[in-house]
Formats: sequence, C-alpha cells, structure tokens
Amino acid sequence: MDNYLQPQGLTEEEAIKRRAEGLGNNVFLQTSRSYRQIINENIFNFINIVFFAISAVMILLRRYSDAFLVVVIISSGVIIAVCQEIWAKRKLDEIALLNRPHTTVIREGNKRDIDPTEIVQGDIIVLAAGDQILVDGVVVGDGRIDVDESLLTGESDLISKVAQDSVYSGTFCVNGAASFEAVKVGAETVAYKLMSGARAFRHVYTPLQQEINLIIRILLLLACYLWILVGISFTSRSYTLADIVQHAAVVAGLVPSGLLIAITLAYGTAAVRMLGQDVLIQQANAVESLSHVNILCLDKTGTLTSNQIELQRVLPIGISETELRQRLGDYVTNTTAPNRTSEAIESSCSGNKRSCKAEIPFSSARKWSAITFDDEPHGTFILGAPEILAPSISLPESINNYIQENFERGLRVLLFAYTENLDVISEEPEKIALPSTLTPLGVIVFSDKLRPQASETLHSFNKAGIDLKIISGDNPDTVAALVKQAGLRDDISVVSGLELAIMDDSQFAAAAKTSTVFGRITPEQKAKLVQTLRLQGNYVAMIGDGVNDVLSLKQASLAISMESGSKATRSVADIILLKDSFAALPFAFLEGQRIRNGIRDSLALFIVRVFCVALLIFSTGMVANSFPLLNKHSALLAMFGVGLPTAVFPIWAKPGETTKHSSMVRSLMHFTIPATLTMTLVALLVFLLYLVRAVLDLPPGQNINDVDYTLPRTALVSILVLCHLFLLPFLKPPARIWVAAEPLSNDWRYTIAASILFVVYMVVLTLPPLRRFFELAVLSWQDCLFLVLVAFEWCFILRAVWRSKFFNRFLGVDLS
Repeated sequence: MDNYLQPQGLTEEEAIKRRAEGLGNNVFLQTSRSYRQIINENIFNFINIVFFAISAVMILLRRYSDAFLVVVIISSGVIIAVCQEIWAKRKLDEIALLNRPHTTVIREGNKRDIDPTEIVQGDIIVLAAGDQILVDGVVVGDGRIDVDESLLTGESDLISKVAQDSVYSGTFCVNGAASFEAVKVGAETVAYKLMSGARAFRHVYTPLQQEINLIIRILLLLACYLWILVGISFTSRSYTLADIVQHAAVVAGLVPSGLLIAITLAYGTAAVRMLGQDVLIQQANAVESLSHVNILCLDKTGTLTSNQIELQRVLPIGISETELRQRLGDYVTNTTAPNRTSEAIESSCSGNKRSCKAEIPFSSARKWSAITFDDEPHGTFILGAPEILAPSISLPESINNYIQENFERGLRVLLFAYTENLDVISEEPEKIALPSTLTPLGVIVFSDKLRPQASETLHSFNKAGIDLKIISGDNPDTVAALVKQAGLRDDISVVSGLELAIMDDSQFAAAAKTSTVFGRITPEQKAKLVQTLRLQGNYVAMIGDGVNDVLSLKQASLAISMESGSKATRSVADIILLKDSFAALPFAFLEGQRIRNGIRDSLALFIVRVFCVALLIFSTGMVANSFPLLNKHSALLAMFGVGLPTAVFPIWAKPGETTKHSSMVRSLMHFTIPATLTMTLVALLVFLLYLVRAVLDLPPGQNINDVDYTLPRTALVSILVLCHLFLLPFLKPPARIWVAAEPLSNDWRYTIAASILFVVYMVVLTLPPLRRFFELAVLSWQDCLFLVLVAFEWCFILRAVWRSKFFNRFLGVDLS
C-alpha cells in the first residue's frame, strides 16, 4: 500500500464563492437559552401566576401591604434568578466559543486548521485518530480509518472506511488516517439535529432535582386540594372574601417554588467556581454526579503521567544498534497513523520514505501495528507489546529478564520484530491477525513521567472517600510500579487483561471489585470494567484522554476528559479538565460534596416548614374551626425559618459524605419526621392555649365567634419561628449537647446565625411599625419568656425522641 496521495483541495477563491452561494457550514448551534426564554420561564410559571393573581385580588380589597409583600417576595426571587441565569448564559456562551472544535482541511494543497463554520461543500478534510467528523462526506484517496458510529447507531463496533465510503457528522475516527470530501454541510447533514440538540441548553434534571420535582408536585397537589377546601369554605362559612384570599395565599406558600431555583443556582455557582480551578462543567448534572462518585477509574497515560513519552534506550537482537535505529526510523516515517510512541521514536531515529504494500495501524485492542515494505530491505515489520507478540517469538531468558526488569521500574517496553513474508498481513478487518512466526529485532524502552502533583492528587481522592482504579493498556507491572511511585500502598492488587479474558462473569466482577491496577486492558474490557462497577451499585467516574477511552467514558456515571485529549473524548465528556489540570480534580469532587451537603441542609428546613404548616391548617380547622396563619405570618415564618438561614448554607457547607442512602429525601426522614410532628403538636398546643386565653378575655355576653385571633396567631408564628431557629444547632451540632439526629460538626456558625436571627425577630416583635406591618399582637415579656421556655423544652423532647430512635422502632425501618 502506497501512502495515500494528498488531494489539492479547493482554492481560497472557490471556498469564498461556495460560501457566498450558501454552501457553507455556518449554521447556528444554540449553546444556551435565549434571554426571552430565561425571562418567560422565571416569570410565567404556575406558582408565580397564582401569587400575582392573589396580589391583584388583595389590591382590589385594598390590602395594599399584603399585596406589596407578595409582589416584593416573588419579584425579588424572579430578579435574582433571571440575573443569575443571564450571567450563567453569558458564561456558557463564552466557554462554548473558547472550546469550539477545529478541523483540518486542504486548501490549495496545504493543510489548514479552520473553524467548523468555515467548511464549505467540496472541502477536503483530513482525519486522524481521535478526530470528530463534523460534516457528511465521502472518503477519498488511499487512506483507511476505523470509525465509531455509536453516537448515531448505538452500536459500539468500529466500522472501517476506505475510498468511496460515506462518513457522517457526529461520529469519530478511532484508528488510521484518511481524507474525505465534504458532501453535505450545515443543516443538510444527517446528524445536524442530533448535534444541535446535544449542544443546546437542556433541562436534564439531576437525581436530586428529580426528587425535589416530585416533592414540589406532591405539594402542588396538596395545595390544589386545600384551595378547593378554601373555596368551599367561602360558600359554607362566614368567611369574608379578604379572609379567603388570605387563606389562599398561605396555601400557595406551601409550594416551595424557590427550592428548585436555589438548587439550580447553587450548582451553577459551583460550576463557575470550578471553572476558576480549570474544571469545565459541560453537562447540567455534572456537579450532582460529582457529589455521588465513590469510584474513580483513570488511565495511566495522559492522566497519571504527563504523556510526554521519551525513548530511553534500544536493545538490538541479532543486528547492530545502528541498523535497528534505521529500521525503526523507516517504520515510523512511513506510518499513516502516527501517535505519541511513534513520535518518540522519530525524535531519536531518522528514517526514509519507502514503498509500502500494506499497513495495519496501531489499535488499543490489538496492542500492535505492522507495515509491509516491498522495496529493499523488504519484509513485514511489527511493533507491539511483548506479551502479545510472545506466542510468535522465541526470546532468550536474558531478554525476557531485561523486559521484566524495565516493567518493574515503571518503564514502557515494546518489541520490534519482522518476517520476510510480504503477504502475511491483510488490511481486511476480519482477516487481521498476528503472523505465527516472527524474528525479533530489538527491545525498545520508553519513559513517561508522572505528573508533578500526581501523588498529592491521589491522596486527595482517598481523603474524599473515593476508591481508585488504574486501568491502562500498558503492562500491569509497569502501571503498578508507577502507581507505587505516586505514593499508593505497596499491597495493591494487580490483574492483566489476559487474565480477565479467561474469567467468567462472576470472577470478572470479583476482580473488578478487589483489584486496583488493571494492565494490558482492551477498550472493550475497560468499558466492561466500568459497567461492572456500576452494576455493583457504585457511582463511577471515568477519566480518559484517548479515543480508546470513548467506550468506557460512555459507560461511566460521570465522564471526565483532559483538554489535550482527543476530540472524541472531549465531546462525550461531562467535565473537561482545562490545561490538563489533573490536580484540580479533587477540588471538584469536594466541591460537589460541599454543594450537595448545603442543599441537604436547606431541604431539611423546607420539608419541616411546609409539612408543619400543612398539618397545622388541618389541625386548627379540625380542633378550633379556624385558620392558623395570615399571609404575612406565613411570609415571616418562611423568611426567618427557611429563607435567611438557607441563603448561607451552600456557602458554609463542608465536603464529605453524609448519608448512606441514594435518596436524599430518605436520608432526611430521620431528621424531618420527628421534628415536624413534635413541632406541629407543640405549636398547636400553644395556639389553643392562647385561643382559650382570648376567649376568656371576651367581654361578658359577647359571641365566641367574635374572638380576636391576633394574639393566638402571634403566639403561633412566634413559637414556629423559635422552633425553626432552634433546629439549626441540631442540623450542625456545635457541641455534644446538640448531637441527636446529626453527627458532631464543631461548626458554631449555624448556632450563631440562629442567635442573630432570634434577636432580629425579637426586634420585629418590639418595634411597633414592624409589628403592625406583620399584623402581630403585643407580647409581654412574660409571653416572650414563656414561648422561649416552651421552645427550649421542645428541644429537649425532640432530642430525646431522636436519641431513642422512637420513630425508627415504631416504623420498623432504619431511617438514620
């Protein structure tokens, strides 16, 4: 096979003319939502429409302060969300512009790197291993490539392409090199809709967001049911229209519409913070995924090492070193699919252009490559892994010992061999096989340096509670030696791909679970390892940089790519490490855990408040035939009990695993169920106590229906605020006295925040203008002291319930 001839391609004038004729690839791929979409989605949603309708009715009823409060609260949330998302959109657009893929075309006989939008119909585009095919076309010339079309077909088998075969956008060149002519560009390509959909902003909800969506929908159904009851009460009872509007507003507050926005903003903030650490988040669920990861699979080359391969030495066998270097130089000079290894050889061994009859490019699955020269000195030369070539070569014991010694030093070793048979290899994929007999020519030894911060990074993974699996195509002894140099323990378990190949499924699963280093692994085995680890219940992240990692990246729960990796890996990755910042990855994992833990704390308070108010609505209606809160009271509780504390939770949260449950809501049940039920009972008793007091204070002969609910409601909202504030130390216990549902944190910030909010609430109760605005009654110092003591007594009762695990035993499940 002669090296394929390079076509001349279009001239610049022809390219300009075709672009003017509308034959260019300059289609617009939307990378994020439009400004109109952002505004519409944040303003015109169901809950906001309900609140604005309630505000309009309140204005008609001349309850301007109530209407103002609702409008301010909703509008402030909308403004914050819109500003944050517009800022995030601009960031996303900037990132998309900086990380646009480039392609190589031939114009006037010269190769040029251009933006994909500059491609025109008829352009000759050059492909090499790892390149993404950006437009549809037909292969031209004598090149041959193996293409991964799984993104289009779903099948993982590689498809060989030669002259006149069609290639499609959205696929990747895995092996070989060739050129193709662009036939369809822009919106005419087969995969345009697929690519535009993949690159656009998507509402892909994370597992946590799915849980929150379910909670919100359940609460929305509950709110609709209560609205129906409120409507019925208007016709069956003596409530005024103003009362009905108040009740409807309180019911609307049961739907925590701001919770999903808070979560989205928390993850968006984390994504931007990670960008400052050179970690680019490509998918919406990547931050959520980071917080779940417990196993990290990584390749050695390009990840653990710097991928700066150097030729250390050559050991000739049966020929002189000069002759061996000449043969190696000829070999790498004439390959049509160069890689890092061939480049390392070429830097030390010069060669000549020769006549090639056939070539088998290097494949990660085969672990060898071959070229047949039909000029003098003719023959078929093969470069590959010693273990793979071993069945075809007989080596002296001294050579085998030499190879093993270099493996154990962490060096990469290849064998160079040949046969005089010119017809021993076939370029047809189904007939490719290693010759049965080969003559060794030499041993080639390479080095690949560890990344400067590899050791520190690996220890950081362990600190984050993440197990490591090193998966490589290199010899397992080489990989193990490098891993030990990086500082991992010496007793690591090592297994080779050759051993995995003869294992049954149960043995394979056991090896995947117990082993740390996997060597001589094929891409298919790597993907199976990742899939097996996931089937064992793990959340698996995979780091890759080569096109041979694409299969395993697509199997992983979270796919991570180096910026210098192939276009194929960058395209399928959820996260890209900019500047190949491997050392920044532990920060990203800890950041994911930190944000998730902050949202967990926020969710706990949201659940307690919402279900407590819902239970009180039913309870007071059943026991006292009344409605517990006004709209302003509900807003006051939401502000002090949830809004202000949760504003700082994502900032104050610390990394680290906090739950063994896959469901965050389930993990919170042990905290929220006792807190909700006991708080509701205490609040109901306080409300009834002050209601009885209000009834007793009625003038003689006055109807009990004329009782003033201002004092009972003030006592009710006060005890609810106090109980919510006293929950904060239980959420993050600063001392052992507060340890009950959650472990000791030694973090006093939550307790200090509760103390500050307690003082602020007392100011609201004390200052007449604020008290009148929120429609609160005057509480004497004896009342305030009584409510504080009741709240403290509730704390001790709740702590006893948590520590005794009463609800766990009653329900017959472990909620902790």
